[in-house]
Amino acid sequence: MLVVLIPLVFSLGCASLRGNGDESDETVSTGDETEAGALYYDFGDVPIHSKLKVDKKRSFVYHVPGFTAGVLGLSGRVDVNTLAQFFEKSMPKDNWNLVCSFKSPRSVMFFTKESKSCIISMTEKWFKSEVEIWVAPNIKD
Repeated sequence: MLVVLIPLVFSLGCASLRGNGDESDETVSTGDETEAGALYYDFGDVPIHSKLKVDKKRSFVYHVPGFTAGVLGLSGRVDVNTLAQFFEKSMPKDNWNLVCSFKSPRSVMFFTKESKSCIISMTEKWFKSEVEIWVAPNIKD
């Protein structure tokens, strides 16, 4: 009888430590999620891949009535090519125009719209990618 009860007790104890499986750091998000899985954080018109999480230590966002600017630091387990494709497809939905992009160990994409510009810098690390999104007003001559 003990031979049957001991493994049963251990398996139930380990199952309770794991939770019900619905809790995951990968699925927790703090932004407003859209149908396509894009999130919107401080910049309300810059879609963010759902696997990226905000790094508050690398972020600085400046809000004034009618405008938000600054840098948003993010990281997550998604490769740079997937991120580049995501931004290339998602940004035009918010009226951003791709001006140019560079692929290298650090990939960079430049977007503009009527009153502001956005630079997205992506670097692939060992187990995650790091992203910086810079938004600034356009300078008028």
